[in-house]
Amino acid sequence: MRDVLERVADGDLSPAAAEAELRGYATTDDGRFDAAREQRRGVPEAVLADEKTPEEVATLAAAAVETTGRALVTRASDAAATAVRERLAADHPEADVTVHDRSGFVVAHAPGFDAPDVPATVAVVSGGTGDAAAAEEAAVVAREMGATVDTVHDVGVASIARVLDARETLDDADALVVAAGREGALPTVVAGLVSAPVVGLPVSTGYGHGGEGEAALSGMLQSCTVLSVVNVDAGFVAGAQAALVARRVGAARDGNT
Repeated sequence: MRDVLERVADGDLSPAAAEAELRGYATTDDGRFDAAREQRRGVPEAVLADEKTPEEVATLAAAAVETTGRALVTRASDAAATAVRERLAADHPEADVTVHDRSGFVVAHAPGFDAPDVPATVAVVSGGTGDAAAAEEAAVVAREMGATVDTVHDVGVASIARVLDARETLDDADALVVAAGREGALPTVVAGLVSAPVVGLPVSTGYGHGGEGEAALSGMLQSCTVLSVVNVDAGFVAGAQAALVARRVGAARDGNT
């Protein structure tokens, strides 16, 4: 503790960063940021932009960069993404900011951020273009957790040949996220082809009876092949779960189990 206080007194550590080291989280006017989550759980904390003002999102993103060297913001509107850019340009002008437009996922890295590196691969597969936003969210978080990510898009079961054409990529993955809307059949099909764990990601595409992802979720839960299932549109959770599996695989590959 004395070392932390001395670094604050010397100007080498901000109060927020000091609080994060001592308590594991940083307190802002707009909420608390769990700076120790990645060390504790293996999954980085992310700022969910839904139901927050752009200013609140920007404040929490700045706290994330200040305390961990990285900010992950999910479901950001254009206004929230702009607010994050402007706040980081003012507070952390050397931070690198990337906005993934389809999913609204914003990633910021401070200079010198030490990204994790996992010697394992996650394949993120989507049934159709309408599933791409949830799939992108899964791919970004898996990549931020250190996994190599291969993406396979638009291989819905309406033309099963498209899935079979991607067989080599599917077989090479150490874990897979498979996103599908409508009746949600694609994860069941893929899980019947590969030996690696599959995380089914139901997507709120489709209409009529069982629309908004309900049929996709029910279909995956009733799968006759072995797979895990997350909530509708829960791309972050699916990608993080697959990356945790990949991390274990990578550790075993390196002999660090």
